[in-house]
Amino acid sequence: LAAAWNKNQGNADIGIAYAGNLQKFGQQQNAAQVLQQVAAANANDGDVQARLGRSFLAMEDVSNAAASLERAAAANPRDWQTLSALGTCYDQLSRHGEAREQYQKALAIKPDAIGVRNNYAMSFALQGQLPEAEKMLRELMKSTGADAPRVRQNLALVVGLQGRFDEARKIASEDLPPDEVEANLAYLQQMLSQPNTWKQLQDENQG
Repeated sequence: LAAAWNKNQGNADIGIAYAGNLQKFGQQQNAAQVLQQVAAANANDGDVQARLGRSFLAMEDVSNAAASLERAAAANPRDWQTLSALGTCYDQLSRHGEAREQYQKALAIKPDAIGVRNNYAMSFALQGQLPEAEKMLRELMKSTGADAPRVRQNLALVVGLQGRFDEARKIASEDLPPDEVEANLAYLQQMLSQPNTWKQLQDENQG
């Protein structure tokens, strides 16, 4: 693939395959460079722009990820996964209203997307709108299936952020061992004692 790419740089099929293999070997930076070249040669290809955006997002380069995903969404406005990824970028950039617009667009296309609904709920939490986030997560718990542990832990977090630690402990205990539950609650209590709680929560969400 490397040899084929060197002979025909800019070819979308070769570049995507090459970047994918680089990513499998943990070479995220090199993969992003290949995808950037592919994207430059295929500026109107929404799939290429989406792959580049997700590559930037994996490297926590959120601003560049958002720019690429915006181009991808413009090219493929029905790609709900791109819309969801763009929402994630906006949340990490503290543009929560815009993030929720993207989640709503994604859910209009794919209403049963658990990950999107989860991120939509957590967007409210990141902005301090905890009752709304809790309501959405509890509703989501009715239909999560294999995604239940992730949603349940987010619900425990949102409940804990409202100071209901016993209830949060009970929820979290369904998936985590007791020592991990207590460590998480201790961290949460410490976080709530600080004046920049929501900034810390956003940092945790990015990580």
